[in-house]
Amino acid sequence: MRAAAYAGSLYFALVFALAFALGALRVTTLVPLLGELGAVALEVPVVLAASWSACAWLTRSLRVPRTSVARLAMGGLALLLLAVAEMTLGTLLFGRGAAEQLAALRTPPGLLGLVGQIGFGLVPFIQLQWVLRR
Repeated sequence: MRAAAYAGSLYFALVFALAFALGALRVTTLVPLLGELGAVALEVPVVLAASWSACAWLTRSLRVPRTSVARLAMGGLALLLLAVAEMTLGTLLFGRGAAEQLAALRTPPGLLGLVGQIGFGLVPFIQLQWVLRR
């Protein structure tokens, strides 16, 4: 389980760093051109593709066990860290409280982003299922 926890932490850190940079690009460049929903719709697949690559590299490099429990733990920890980071940054950088941040998830762009985040958390498990079926 130690490998899964370490991999989950690194998985979060790598993908979050990329998503943070892409988020800045989305807000400054894409939102004015495409609107919030269009910009999020372009960003989510890029982040999920990067998540897939990062996960494959980490699970191989750190020898995360090929078990559903280990992969769900890896993804679950990464998703939990993402939720904490999102809430913390929303509060510190944008002055939004928890209720305001949760309300934003009920908008179309917020829901699409949430689906992407859940996908990010499930990538380690989905990837395992894909590998096992080959």
